[in-house]
Order: sequence, then C-alpha cells, then structure tokens
Amino acid sequence: MSARLYNWQLPTDVRIPDFIICGAMKSGTTSIHAILNQHPDIYIPDDEVHFFDMDNLLQHPDFNHFDGKQWSVSSLARDPQQYYAWYRSRFSPAAQHQLLGEDSTTYLASEIAAQRISQQKRETKLIILLRQPSTRAYSQYWHLLRSGRATHSFEDTIRYNPHSILERSLYLTQLQNVYKHIPQEQVKVIVFEDFLADKQAVLMQLCTFLKADYRRLPADALGIHANSGRLPMFPAIELMKNRLFRDGGNQGYHQRFSCDLTAGNTRKITFSKLVNKAHRLVNPLVVKKAPKIHPQTKAFLDDYFYRELQGLNELLGRDILAKWFT
Repeated sequence: MSARLYNWQLPTDVRIPDFIICGAMKSGTTSIHAILNQHPDIYIPDDEVHFFDMDNLLQHPDFNHFDGKQWSVSSLARDPQQYYAWYRSRFSPAAQHQLLGEDSTTYLASEIAAQRISQQKRETKLIILLRQPSTRAYSQYWHLLRSGRATHSFEDTIRYNPHSILERSLYLTQLQNVYKHIPQEQVKVIVFEDFLADKQAVLMQLCTFLKADYRRLPADALGIHANSGRLPMFPAIELMKNRLFRDGGNQGYHQRFSCDLTAGNTRKITFSKLVNKAHRLVNPLVVKKAPKIHPQTKAFLDDYFYRELQGLNELLGRDILAKWFT
C-alpha cells in the first residue's frame, strides 16, 4: 500500500516549475507554449511532460504496454530516483535566472495532478485555456484520428466512446477539482476565443501573472501559430487502417519516460509499426482544415455542454457561456 500512496514531493535538488500550462487540450496551449518560449526569461521543454499524472490510466492508456507476458508501466513508486532524474533532465538546459514552465494538457482533467502539484515546497502557477467545448471536442477527434486512436466517425465516436472526446470539455468539474488543491489566485484561466481576438492583451495579462516583463517578448512572437492542422490526405483510409491496426498508431507513447524499467522489452520493430510507416507513404499528413462539423452534431453537443457547464460563469466570475452558446 505504501507504494500506491507514494509521497510525490520532489527532492530539493529538482527545480519545480514556476508555472504549468495544463489544458484544455486543443485550446491553444501549444501556441501559448511556443510564444512564451520566445521570452528570454522563460524556459519550457519542447514536449509535453506529463510527470504529475503519468500513472493516470484514463488519461494515459498509451503510457502502458502489455507484451503478452508482462506490463511495462510508468510509475514513480517503482524507481523514484530514476524518475526524479528524468524530470530534472527536462529542465537542465534552462538558465538559473529563467522561469521554468511545463506543458501538460492532461493535468486539467487529472485531479491527481493538481493534488501532487500542491504537495510541492513552492507554489506553482497554473495556466488553463478553455475553448468552446463542442469545437474543442471536434478538434480532438481529428487529433485522435491522425494519431491512430480514432476508429469511427466523429458521430459514431460520440455514440460508442464518448468519454474519449467529450470528457476534456467538462471544464466545470475539472476546475472545481483544481481549486480543491490550488488557490484560485495561482490559476490563470484564458478563454481561447479571447486569445484569438486580442493576442496582445491576453499575453500582457499572462506576463503580468507570471511576473515576466512583456516588453522582453519579441515582437514577432505574437504571430506564432503552432500546431497547425495536419490531417490525413484520405480520412476514410485512415479510419480503416486504425481499425485494422489499432495497436500501431500509438504504441510508442509508453516509451515517453525513458527510465521505464521494462520499456526495453517493447522497443523492437513490430509488424504494426511497419504497417504504419507504409501507410503514411500512401496516406501522408497534409496541412489542411478539417471539414466543418455537421450543424446537427454541433447543436446536439452544444445542448449537452450548455447543461453540463451551468455554474462555470459563477465559478470564474465572468460570462463565458455567452461567448460559446447563442
């Protein structure tokens, strides 16, 4: 039982991030990351880190792998010193004067992450971006499609596996869980639509929140638009491949933590990996916009999320729902 309740307080020789961009997924987090990383007084690792919720099976099923005999898993309790070293290495290029940031878009949906962050010996600020929930879910679907995890149409995914694309739009419950552990004054909530409408104003507020000098942000940083849409040239073929070779599209995710003690058992080239490489030759990812969401599907989801998000305005002290639902 002690291993399951392992103390997540990091040792003093590990620099704890000053701030974390923690979601919501597909809400502009990558653009915020890329822009802030242009600031000379800020350092953020290139990849998402996912340290504080690595063992959340619902958010990270791909961090675990079963080879038919045993599981390779991500678990701090198995070898904490190796995981501390891995986490420390994410920030090793940073200068001592720089603010440290982390980008982990699942933390908003992982209450355990907020709990673990709150256990640290210093305060960490959270940056949370919220996007119109139906369009966020639709954008996530296309992300799942190109990464090998969507096996049905968007509408059928809503019918058969709604959790996979709708759960991360349930902002009210997620923010309530965050505020159980992190004081509201340590949390900056940004509405994605406000960011698109006036990037400069939002970034000035964000720099003030982080206590970083906005004037030191390069002028061309505001023009950065990261994570531009790359979609399969033939979506129908992508779905077919995903259904036939479900394991191949995301098999490598469990190797993210290089200190995983058993990950070496799964690093060989597999048939499904070869299939994915061959498939990408005939169905490459190209820069294009996803087709518009079906208006009836949008109306259906809007009705659902409008009900589920009642109380969000009161929690945040501003009228966000009016921006999203008409």
